[in-house]
Amino acid sequence: MNELKKFLNKITIGDNLEILEKLPPKSVDLIFADPPYNLQLKNDLYRPNQSKVDGVFDEWDKFDSLKKYDEFTKKWLLACKRVLKDNGSIWVIGSYHNIYRVGAIMQDIGFWFLNDVVWLKTNPMPNFKGTRFNNAHETLIWATQSKTARYTFHYKAMKTYNGDKQMRSDWYIPIASGNERLKDREGNKVHSTQKPEELLFRIILSTSNVGDIVLDPFMGSGTTGAVAKKLRRQFIGIEKEAYYVQEATKRIEKVKPLDLDLLNYKIEIKPPKVPFGNLIEKGLIKAGEKIYSKDKQFLATVLANAGIETDNGFVASIHKVSATLLNKQSNNGWKFWYVVRNGKMISIDDLRQLYIETYLNTNEK
Repeated sequence: MNELKKFLNKITIGDNLEILEKLPPKSVDLIFADPPYNLQLKNDLYRPNQSKVDGVFDEWDKFDSLKKYDEFTKKWLLACKRVLKDNGSIWVIGSYHNIYRVGAIMQDIGFWFLNDVVWLKTNPMPNFKGTRFNNAHETLIWATQSKTARYTFHYKAMKTYNGDKQMRSDWYIPIASGNERLKDREGNKVHSTQKPEELLFRIILSTSNVGDIVLDPFMGSGTTGAVAKKLRRQFIGIEKEAYYVQEATKRIEKVKPLDLDLLNYKIEIKPPKVPFGNLIEKGLIKAGEKIYSKDKQFLATVLANAGIETDNGFVASIHKVSATLLNKQSNNGWKFWYVVRNGKMISIDDLRQLYIETYLNTNEK
């Protein structure tokens, strides 16, 4: 950890291969990489009104050949693989110019793919020449060290984030613009490919934990560092352009981390296992009491040994009996059975929660 301290929560200027070599092996939890896309742009692009498009013509995006680009890609990916923990994961973003080459190399060196996510830009730059479809998306590859990696994924949290629907692999997010876009005193973009914070927010929120180390080997405008700080993750940024380091550092310094209480994944915490017999022991349900399906079509009698018995003499657990009555292989008996108290139907699952709050939470305190 001491070797990491001098790199934590700041952007180190220099060649990422040289700096990655200084990091301890298996030391970072999550990597987000936004490498050069090798767009191969040769000529200036103009709008119909003849104003010049501020495209990506930076020297860092130029490579002599596809072979050179592939060699560059393999080197930085291998360097990242060395520092990624066994149960960590990596995200790489790209466009049609490079993502297929990057993906093939990732698989060749042993990364295991979990998803490809399509970032659908709600406000993409038009195709001014009208010679192709409007290129309105970029692709992200999410991968792990190996097929057996026990990676972090906050499924329930992201389902809640998405309005109680599974979060899909198509993300509708606008490109960085307005006040979010870093600009110099003349109003020019500081970085030509600045990514929106919303994109990194989803990635870091869903696939890392508070306190984890997030590495960005192409830090650029600092979006990864800004969002990591906001979400109380640690970050390691690497960037070879001094101007980007200067502007990104100023940006990150202004970020205020969210309160820790707002970042707990309480929805992901599994409730403690409570045997049905515990409810009988504490008198929340009594031996001899009748329990019913919600529609009262089925009923059973609670036995002292925590089994239940139907009218035709079938005895088993609350789960097995409910599954048999429904002609299913399995069923959640906690959600199926109810008791009648003061004329009202009460789920035995509510009684289980009462047991947890009354007895288990008290013991923890």
